[in-house]
Amino acid sequence: MTSEHKIQNDIRMSLSRHQCTVFRVNVGSVKTPDGRFFSAGVPSGHPDLYGFRWSDQQVFYIEVKNERGRPREDQIRFHNFLQSRHVIHGIARSPEDAVKIVKEGLVGYGFKD
Repeated sequence: MTSEHKIQNDIRMSLSRHQCTVFRVNVGSVKTPDGRFFSAGVPSGHPDLYGFRWSDQQVFYIEVKNERGRPREDQIRFHNFLQSRHVIHGIARSPEDAVKIVKEGLVGYGFKD
């Protein structure tokens, strides 16, 4: 089974070759000196990748999953948010999926409604 990390890197390279700028989302928890934890980064459920097409500056979001991966509840909520605003986004299990989502301007590709 291919790791999501490898798929994500392959997608980033492929979309870059298709005249897109792509950003990887970094998140994590940090422990403060007094023992408290706080989350750094984007909201829960935010897709792994986001970017824009050079041709028209259209924004897109890509959730990366391997062949067995399923979206979590918070990812489904974020999908519903993007879906309601007709934002290009979807689940990509390969670079080909990601290119299809972005080039065709698909909204919600790979999510079950």
